[in-house]
Amino acid sequence: MDALDRTFRHLLQTIQARYPAYLTQPFEVAELYQNILPYRHHRRELGLETNQDYELVLLQLLSGARDYLVVSDEMRERLARELASPNPDPGAFREYSTAQIALSPAAVRRFQSGAADTEPVLATAGSAVGPETTARAAAPRASASSLTTSPRSSSSAATAPNLMAQSAPRRPAASSASAAATPAPRAPAAPLPARPTQTIVPQAGEQCRYCNGALPSGRRITFCPHCGQNLTVVNCLACGTELELGWKFCTTCGRPVTSP
Repeated sequence: MDALDRTFRHLLQTIQARYPAYLTQPFEVAELYQNILPYRHHRRELGLETNQDYELVLLQLLSGARDYLVVSDEMRERLARELASPNPDPGAFREYSTAQIALSPAAVRRFQSGAADTEPVLATAGSAVGPETTARAAAPRASASSLTTSPRSSSSAATAPNLMAQSAPRRPAASSASAAATPAPRAPAAPLPARPTQTIVPQAGEQCRYCNGALPSGRRITFCPHCGQNLTVVNCLACGTELELGWKFCTTCGRPVTSP
């Protein structure tokens, strides 16, 4: 099981425990990396050493690799081209922060039944970014045609729940012999402990460091009300690791932190 398999398995466990509605309903790309699976809270479970490694795996996951997610054709083709480039931009998926994605019903069943741990294709897959993965990501996916790819196409987002229902094939009745050979379903993952939410209190006239929008002074906030960026973390200028406000040194490379 490589980094991509491990990331999807942890994503599925997190959604089962904390966001069960997303098992069958679509959600935005930004929801994935900001709230469901932010690197600073899940770096140990994901086994990824740097924020760049994390973004490369997300880039691969959001390109539709191994059919783990139902994504739009436009986003899949764009991110697949980025992965195939000599120097891919790990954060290219942020261009589609408002695009709708969904868990693949077939992938969910495979991981819930434990079959993903024994399938040779997944167990022997290549690294997080490679030609084989890019080829898989570029293959056509008929079920992703109706997902939205930009804020202006929000009207098609309403069809995503129906898309999920239609794309889930019916499971045929298994014979007694095949039922005996099927691995027993895994028990639901235990709920993850709630993590404290970091906040800041902007001063009068303070602006967002990402979009320069005016921040509400005198009240505790976590995200910018204008662009949605998390204001309680900064990125190491040397390696890109996400750091919390107030830290003086990077936890990955040890470089001093420059205040934003």
